Amino acid sequence: MKDRRRYPANERVALKGFVDSGQKEVLRFPMQISKPVASLLDKPSGQRDRQLLMGDDFDVLEFSDGWAFGVSVKDDYVGYINQEHLSAPQSLTHVVSARATHVYSQESFKSAELYSLSFGSKLCVMRECQKYYELETGGFVPKKHLRPVEKKFNDPVTIAQLFFGTPYLWGGNSSFGIDCSGLVQAGMLACGIPFPADSDMQLECGHAVKGGYQRGDMLFWKGHIAICVDENVMIHANAHHMAVVYEPIEKALLRIKAQGDGDLLTHRRM
Repeated sequence: MKDRRRYPANERVALKGFVDSGQKEVLRFPMQISKPVASLLDKPSGQRDRQLLMGDDFDVLEFSDGWAFGVSVKDDYVGYINQEHLSAPQSLTHVVSARATHVYSQESFKSAELYSLSFGSKLCVMRECQKYYELETGGFVPKKHLRPVEKKFNDPVTIAQLFFGTPYLWGGNSSFGIDCSGLVQAGMLACGIPFPADSDMQLECGHAVKGGYQRGDMLFWKGHIAICVDENVMIHANAHHMAVVYEPIEKALLRIKAQGDGDLLTHRRM
């Protein structure tokens, strides 16, 4: 059975190699997310599968009735985006490196904030000021909250820890709300490690290990993933706590089984 999340085709259009009877073969039309957070839906006005952040690339296969059907470039996830959340691609220079930041109307923290951005949002800086960067699209961001896009992080766990206390949100990918797979993906992508979006896809990453836990190891249950902080503690976004929390691994194993979500499926390492 075809997995719609990975299949760049709908009933009308398809990328080359995915065309069935009656579909039109189309090319990718590059666009970018222009809002702080945009929901990637399973169908127009449907359920949120994932979220994309400002500056994320989205290749459109079809525009129809205010919706764009296409592919999220960072992880090849297929779905629908509100057309108003897209704009023409621009050259991106910096990424938000703090858990969250504000875009201010003037070069002052006392000025009105225009909007807020999550960690991982990408921006085009036009000018460097004393304590702020001025954006090509207007507004100012504290220099301490940005870093060049080419400067990757080196520890996915450090990034996951940045989200500590973030509210749990099903299908969430931002510091305003995140789920288990979104948390681990944020850490991996920030370090330049290709990584898919959903926990069942993430099961294909790395290799299975047995024995002691190490920092960065991934723990999988059915429909859930956590990442190890050290040999005793993991961090994860979960609906039990409705937040990103630290939890002792052995206690978590017992709690998750007791609440009816089964035993650990696998322990994997990148």
